[in-house]
Amino acid sequence: MPHWLTRAFSWIAAAIVGVVYGAAGTIAHSLMWGPIPVGLIVGGIACAALLVAVRALTHDRGATVATAIGMIGMLMVISGPGPGGSVIVPNTPVGQIWVYLVAGIALLVIAWPRLKRSPARTEQPVATEESASFNGS
Repeated sequence: MPHWLTRAFSWIAAAIVGVVYGAAGTIAHSLMWGPIPVGLIVGGIACAALLVAVRALTHDRGATVATAIGMIGMLMVISGPGPGGSVIVPNTPVGQIWVYLVAGIALLVIAWPRLKRSPARTEQPVATEESASFNGS
């Protein structure tokens, strides 16, 4: 299979997984346990973990961008009023935090610099005649 085709399939799969996480996090973000926004915390951690995992495992910003587009796209699609007039993401502080949290995490993970560095050179210096005669050779 050509390289570009496998890469396109991986981006499509990443976008689908992003859609699933975006929908789950958007639906659950408003869960409160007393004053603690449990849904916001768990949803934010889950979305961040998915984006970091895709970036770390694929070493491809494109797959991470596809995941973020799926995640944010689903958030935008289901955050508006539904056919019955219900709103999943109301215009409350928790709703606003959820929208900006997902976008901020996506931007941070995508913009993070590549940490893979080239290996350090461990070549031996080339011996010259002067250093060879100095060592007693």
